[in-house]
Amino acid sequence: MSETKTIETVNIKRRQVLAGATGVVGAVGAAFVAVPFLGSWQPSEKAKAAGAPVDADISGLQPGQMMTLSWRGKPVWIVRRTAEMLERLATLDDKLRDPDSNASIQPEYCQNPSRAIKPEYLVVVGICTHLGCAPLYRPAVGSADMAAGWRGGFFCPCHGSSFDLAGRVFRSVPAPTNLEIPPYMYLTETHIRVGEDAESGGQA
Repeated sequence: MSETKTIETVNIKRRQVLAGATGVVGAVGAAFVAVPFLGSWQPSEKAKAAGAPVDADISGLQPGQMMTLSWRGKPVWIVRRTAEMLERLATLDDKLRDPDSNASIQPEYCQNPSRAIKPEYLVVVGICTHLGCAPLYRPAVGSADMAAGWRGGFFCPCHGSSFDLAGRVFRSVPAPTNLEIPPYMYLTETHIRVGEDAESGGQA
């Protein structure tokens, strides 16, 4: 009888230890599961960086040149247009699908003939509005690798869409709308911030 009680006592203690250990392991496991779950509620550093504004120094950009930066994973082009380029824009309205940018994406302060805060500098997302290809920058009139009558602008080699030097789409091409103008502002005369809306036109 005494031996039976001893065995039962040992078995009860063993079960209590195992139950306690199982509870601890379960709690620790739950904690490990919960940490990634809770962590998923917080944006990653990469996600924060992807949506953050990007600054550009345009002091070294020469007339006719283009520079590229990345914002939200998209290429953004900054083109310093010459006086001749700007004059040419006014002669193209009858050849464009949306010359006044009524059906295209741009901040309100860029819905104007030059599609810019300051006419000299175009800031535009370098992605064709047809199927997302990257157009080529061909600013010269009659560029050797372009068709006859080329007036300067952007050409998408994927399906032949073309845009003028304000990013406005020409008629009779696949792209439905003008190139997108992102929100941007001038921090100084020579520094642009892409991804942050200008206040009162964004003049420096």
